[in-house]
Amino acid sequence: MNDEYAMPAAPAPSPGIRALDRLIGTWKVTGGAEGEVTYRWMEGGYFLLQDVRLEQFGQVTTGIEVIGNLRPFGEEASADVHSRYYDNTGATFDYVYELDGDVLTIWGGEKGSPVKFVGTFNETGDVMAGDWDYAGQGGYESTMTRV
Repeated sequence: MNDEYAMPAAPAPSPGIRALDRLIGTWKVTGGAEGEVTYRWMEGGYFLLQDVRLEQFGQVTTGIEVIGNLRPFGEEASADVHSRYYDNTGATFDYVYELDGDVLTIWGGEKGSPVKFVGTFNETGDVMAGDWDYAGQGGYESTMTRV
């Protein structure tokens, strides 16, 4: 193969995505939505996958979320950790994740959005409790407990 056409080496996964390693495992979710979620690394460590099975308002929803830095072809990786969630109802949602110490913020759409989840890990990292806020249009408390 001609070196002129070789792909450059991929940079290491970002500190922002690697910080989410605290989420790895299966969690029981209680509060406004009830069920179970599992976080796992995709091979390579660039993307975190979340498998979702929740019941809310009497409806069971299953889905998958792909979480990581965006890196379009030929570009550098994004500074923010983005995700896209897909579920069995055909819905797709975009989020931005940020873990600062023990506080996880998940913004709906773009970083800084008024639609967000803010949760705090306990001292052992086995429980995270917080609130979803839909920008004055409601919200709910949510707790995740490691199974």
